Amino acid sequence: MPDSDSLPPDPLPPDSATTPLTGYTEAELLYLARHAAEYPPAVGQAAGYELQRRGLVPGPEAAPPRPAGPAEAAGQGGAAATLRAVFGFRSGYRATPALLWLNLVAYLLLGLAGTNLLQPAGADLIRWGSNYSALTLPGQPWRLLTSTFLHGGFGHLLLNLLTLVFLGLLTERLVGSRRLLVVYLLSGVAASLTSLWWHSQGVNSVGASGAIFGLYGLLLTTVLRRPASLSRSERAALGLFVLYFMVNSLVGGLEAHTTDNAAHVGGLLAGAILGALLPTPATDSGPTTPHND
Repeated sequence: MPDSDSLPPDPLPPDSATTPLTGYTEAELLYLARHAAEYPPAVGQAAGYELQRRGLVPGPEAAPPRPAGPAEAAGQGGAAATLRAVFGFRSGYRATPALLWLNLVAYLLLGLAGTNLLQPAGADLIRWGSNYSALTLPGQPWRLLTSTFLHGGFGHLLLNLLTLVFLGLLTERLVGSRRLLVVYLLSGVAASLTSLWWHSQGVNSVGASGAIFGLYGLLLTTVLRRPASLSRSERAALGLFVLYFMVNSLVGGLEAHTTDNAAHVGGLLAGAILGALLPTPATDSGPTTPHND
């Protein structure tokens, strides 16, 4: 297409509102249409009309519908679309929804068994696999893991699921689904062991927060090991955001006697150590490339 230097110095017709631009070449018409702001409104309209008449651009009635973007699709689908986005499996987002479903199903099974879901009794949680000092290490070590999928009420469950979604969306695309799953499970076990060691007088603990703190440690270590995966401003914002939530949770645990901060610290350290030791994904093409390994 010719540039502005190759066009006539004054390509305007005497009266563009009434005189069709039939004598202009396609290049001149396209130039007028693209630079319509530099001329009276009637000129751009006349150029567009002539281009449509020649079949070079579609008319308003022939324009195909514009596909809805992600935000519009979410708005159109409402809550159902949001739930599908959070709990649905897709490339680069498999471990997080699997963990969400495991926590949710375990909670629903408690209810189906007759447990009070708003305030489960300690005896019911023990029957379902809580981290109970008298049973875990003496002969039922599987409680180190099963306890991380049990929760002491709906509020406890909701808080952990929301945090898991936040960390999962940030971390899984950077480290891959398998690495996230491995770190989550091992951090949960480490958190349970730390809780048993710290509460030497005995403990009966449940919750995913220790494993979730492992994801905090994994995310921070990953950003330190692979700074190129995020821009400098993104790293700074992410670091402050994660540190704020992590510190806020720890401080809240000091104020609430029912919160197991020992498990939080144990999970955090385990996640950070695993994030430093595990090999990074083979492909490191930036933050927008999902990894499924």
